[in-house]
Amino acid sequence: MSATMIKEFRLPDLGEGLTESEILSWKVAVGDTVTLNQVIAEVETAKAVVELPSPFAGVITALHEEPGTIVEVGKPIVSFEVADDGGASPSGAAPAGAATTAAGTAKREPNLVGYGAVVESSGRPARRARTFTTPAVEPVRGPVVEPVETALVETEPVRPENPVVEPVETDAAERPRSTPPVRKLAKDLGVELAAVAGTGAGGLITREDVQNFVGGGELSAPVRHLSAVSDSVSPAGLAPQGGREVRTPIKGVRKFTAAAMVASAFTAPHATEFLTVDVTPTMDLLAKLKTSRAFSGYKLTPLTLVAKALLIALRRNPSLNSRWEEASQEIVQFNYVNLGIAAATPRGLTVPNIKDADTLSLLELSAALTGLTETARAGKTAPADLSGGTISITNIGVFGIDAGTPILNPGEAAILAVGAVRKMPWEFQDEVALRQVMTLSLSFDHRLVDGELGSRFLADIGAILAEPGMVLTMV
Repeated sequence: MSATMIKEFRLPDLGEGLTESEILSWKVAVGDTVTLNQVIAEVETAKAVVELPSPFAGVITALHEEPGTIVEVGKPIVSFEVADDGGASPSGAAPAGAATTAAGTAKREPNLVGYGAVVESSGRPARRARTFTTPAVEPVRGPVVEPVETALVETEPVRPENPVVEPVETDAAERPRSTPPVRKLAKDLGVELAAVAGTGAGGLITREDVQNFVGGGELSAPVRHLSAVSDSVSPAGLAPQGGREVRTPIKGVRKFTAAAMVASAFTAPHATEFLTVDVTPTMDLLAKLKTSRAFSGYKLTPLTLVAKALLIALRRNPSLNSRWEEASQEIVQFNYVNLGIAAATPRGLTVPNIKDADTLSLLELSAALTGLTETARAGKTAPADLSGGTISITNIGVFGIDAGTPILNPGEAAILAVGAVRKMPWEFQDEVALRQVMTLSLSFDHRLVDGELGSRFLADIGAILAEPGMVLTMV
């Protein structure tokens, strides 16, 4: 019988100096046999939800942290019983597969994407301070349209004649604390989470809580959860007996987004300009493209064409694709475009970006936007896709909103808000006609972009959307 040994797996740095993560759910249990790189947990960083693969093949002997717990990088989270190959390091040392340099410091773990240097077993892990003293910090997930969060990757514009919008998950402060798998389980079983008492850390509702709730009576799940909600309401029917306020810790994506927005709003001097455009020709083009064989199978939306128009206009106005670097007292102009698309997700606002978007054809840009949308909604955006943006778009039109004042992503010079497309009376060929109209809102860093340059850039975008054939004169 081969010898075995116990190895601990410590929470790695999942991307660019993050110091902590929240354990959302375990995909394994004590006693399970796992293989190398099998997903063992789902964790949430300040940037994204990440699936954590196993660095070992063996048997789970202990899970050190409960779902809902925030864990510092370098702290043990799970232990394995693995085969002793005779040359393994003792428990608590570098994980299998980690090499060391001549100086003895640990290199990156090769079998776990994003795994940082192995943390020493003694003492607290070194922490990288999250500072936002200048706009040169990493561009992160920050732009929203004030006074409400309205950024969302586009689906289809909301039409006045059909104002029903597909419901989305509410803010975490308005619902009981639970993990995405538990919320899905509750939804499948017809259980209202507000009626379930959480037994997890900090009142977290666990899978067992939902299952016990379903099995606690003779009523069907929908009737049972409605009855429980009724019992928890005061006689006046105004508020739950638990109180009139719900307090939720500020953490994860929302905490990081808040810090980024504050840093941007109080560091970069914002200026916003508006332009209302007759986009009827663009909408006609969109309808034709949707029926074109070349675009069969691609999801085309007004956002796709607006994004393409922005990229074309940026060629004539490259100063909008830059960053003010306070530390070095330099203006950094990018010769590439990583186009950020603001997305409202169940865990908060994120701004994943399309790398080298300026090199993509309309077909490729459409595919990239579709992939970005699906990934963001699933909460699976990789940390690398949330950094490095150079200019952003936020689509407020899906909410039926016409215009706003979006906040810049830290480290970017501009962000464009895309309003709803509306049919309205408009001057056309010296007559009043019913046309499709859109309002564009451009916020920019006034240290980098003066009013003339911002106006010229916005006018170029508007000219393309008003008459797509203008592209032939601009490139």
